[in-house]
Amino acid sequence: MSAGATRRSVVLGTGVLALAGALPRSARAEDVRKAHGGIHGLSSFGELKYAPDFPNFDYVNPMAPRGGRFSTTLVQTFGNQAFDTFDTLNPYVFRGNGAAGINLTFDSLMVRALDEPDALYGLVARSVEISPDGLTYRFALRPQAHFHDGSPLTARDAAFSLTILKEKGHPTIAQVIRDVAEATAESDETLVVRFAPGRSRDLPLIVAGLPIFSAKFFEGRDFEAQTLKPLLGSGPYQVGRIDIGRFIELERVTDYWAADLPVMVGQNNFDQLRYEYFRDRQVAFEAFKGGAYTYRQEFTSRIWATGYDFPAAREGRVKRETLPDTSPANIQGWFFNTRREVFKDPRVREAIGLCFDFPWTNRTAMFGSYERTVSFFQKTDLMATGKPSAEELALLEPFSGQVPAEVFGEAWTPPVPDGSGQDRALLARAVALLKEAGCTREGGSLQLPSGKPIEFEFLDSDSVWEPIVQPFIRNLGLIGIKARQRAVDAAQYQARVRDFDFDITSRAASGDATPGPELREAYGSRAAAIPGSNNLAGITDPVIDALLDRVANADSRASLTVACRALDRVMRAGRYWIPMWYSPEYRLALWDMYGRPAKLPTYGLGVPGLWWYDEAKARRIGRG
Repeated sequence: MSAGATRRSVVLGTGVLALAGALPRSARAEDVRKAHGGIHGLSSFGELKYAPDFPNFDYVNPMAPRGGRFSTTLVQTFGNQAFDTFDTLNPYVFRGNGAAGINLTFDSLMVRALDEPDALYGLVARSVEISPDGLTYRFALRPQAHFHDGSPLTARDAAFSLTILKEKGHPTIAQVIRDVAEATAESDETLVVRFAPGRSRDLPLIVAGLPIFSAKFFEGRDFEAQTLKPLLGSGPYQVGRIDIGRFIELERVTDYWAADLPVMVGQNNFDQLRYEYFRDRQVAFEAFKGGAYTYRQEFTSRIWATGYDFPAAREGRVKRETLPDTSPANIQGWFFNTRREVFKDPRVREAIGLCFDFPWTNRTAMFGSYERTVSFFQKTDLMATGKPSAEELALLEPFSGQVPAEVFGEAWTPPVPDGSGQDRALLARAVALLKEAGCTREGGSLQLPSGKPIEFEFLDSDSVWEPIVQPFIRNLGLIGIKARQRAVDAAQYQARVRDFDFDITSRAASGDATPGPELREAYGSRAAAIPGSNNLAGITDPVIDALLDRVANADSRASLTVACRALDRVMRAGRYWIPMWYSPEYRLALWDMYGRPAKLPTYGLGVPGLWWYDEAKARRIGRG
């Protein structure tokens, strides 16, 4: 069971088609620059696995056949997207609900390698030169790049795209790239990007992964408007048929200009991609059983455990498999909206969290499928454990007196309930915390020091959360807190979350092996006041802001690790969320008609980009 949103990956173009084994000798970026006059790729700390003349990524099948159709549902959102509906073909702005797959219709300067933590390699840009002060990047564009209508893709288009996204793009994009000082076209094939002093370490990588729009296409058009007219792109797919709120089809561009570049070999193999939309998870599952779509990543543990006894599955036409998830865990939890008076005191927030019995919920409602999340950097070396190291203390001690004392002790983790469903000791601890916060009991109701009752609403967009939330609500009632659950339709949910019009809501964000400036958009004070940002909790803490800066500007992986661990300690001490759970594996169900590389990359499944249609398999199950 999961709800999703992404972090860095949400802003990329073709680079989102989303370290296996020992890595070969890496190419140091500085050495490449000296030898070639420019760099063929970028990474956070300067090391690249692939040399300038690499033929293809190691994890692809360069001989993958092309053809066939792939159909699925949306499992990860970016920009203005919603899981259950769409009404615009521009997901890069604030208005509307963006359709799935649009990122595949655009190219970017560079694309991500899924077997390195953060490296990108040239797509539209064949190389980049960097000024000694790191504030000017000169991208050399490939002259053969062109849009779907045959018009050339030039540096003018790339400069226009960066400028318009900074000025009018979705807040999750615009805020991250605000330190782009200027983007200009020095010539048709030379893009110059200048950054403000103090720019974050990874901002050039984010810029290199942004979609490139046609400047001419948007002449006389409102970039921010909701539209069902396909935007002119240059990527491996273009928009085909659509039925608003029901499905969107993407057609492979047969003469895609970049198909034979090393960063694209073995990818984009399906002739057609189709994304189906459903407003109810059970309806979506029934549609899969009937073959309305053919690939499903299963997030509902109940369905995974009990739902696959149907004819196509028993006959082997539909198969299930689990694959180890080697990427950082999603950061999923219930986030308190601290803009609300009821959640201003962290002791109140902690008391509420103590009423959630994860072991009991996992056992009785989720078939023991999950592990408890405790950190904002779960399943990475970046999560804080034990007491702070000397290096962490050096970062934290200047903030002594501004952070809780526990920051300097063992990293806080939610206490483990006894699994009874109503751990009396933890409920008693919750009551004690509320008394410490000045709350009082009036009859059967707890009141804040102001005299207002402690009551709030869990906002959801799907009834699937009911067996999780209702026992939690019953426990809250035992200590005098009145909570309720409200499920609204997808459009209303999206609008309310954008406007921070909620008390508590759940959210999952993609984990990242190399977090950077996008964390400011999720946890920084500036983002807290910007509708549509990912700072759902409304965190406004100068200490967190300072540590976010240290994360964004870390100049080595060692310093990044220290900064993230220090940040993790302070964030956990703030009790801004009730951490949920993560799955250590992918659960996949599919009609048996696809092939995939023998070894998938470390950072993602590569679906649908690396997979392909297997005609022989499809014939065997009657879908050829």
